Amino acid sequence: MRCPFCGAADSKVVDSRDSETGEAVRRRRECLNCTKRFTTYERVDAPVLYVVKKDGRREEFNRQKLLGGLLVASKKRDIAPARLEMMVDEIENELRHQNQLEVPSRLVGEMAMERLRELDEIAYIRFASVYRSFKDAQDMRATLEDVLQHPPTRVGTRSRRRTRDDGDRLPLDLET
Repeated sequence: MRCPFCGAADSKVVDSRDSETGEAVRRRRECLNCTKRFTTYERVDAPVLYVVKKDGRREEFNRQKLLGGLLVASKKRDIAPARLEMMVDEIENELRHQNQLEVPSRLVGEMAMERLRELDEIAYIRFASVYRSFKDAQDMRATLEDVLQHPPTRVGTRSRRRTRDDGDRLPLDLET
């Protein structure tokens, strides 16, 4: 391994251990020429994951593209960008553990919608409206009714719908 300080090609490994995530090996090295120490990481070179589009085209899985869609859907919602990045990590890891080099774009979209629905209903509706290409209000209404009839089960979070003083939920048309 080349020394980043003097450029010499020879170094020795002083310490080696797994990284915090266990997905890499962290090595402390010492240059045999200038004796300065530096750190390197060794990772498995994962094969390229391709997404097969509806029209049959194949594109490399682009985590930034997925994250961008999630960020747009959750704009002005109380969702930390770090949470969305974790969501993209989860989706990518799940796709890679399927041991297939190609996955349908439909699967990626469905996985994102499933997670968004559990996280934030409004972000889910926004994402679904683009992903499912709603043609009119009826398409959106069907999705809204599904969300209202089958609310997600969020652990440890409170509903965002307003309530009356007695604790009963207000009808949707009275919440504004």
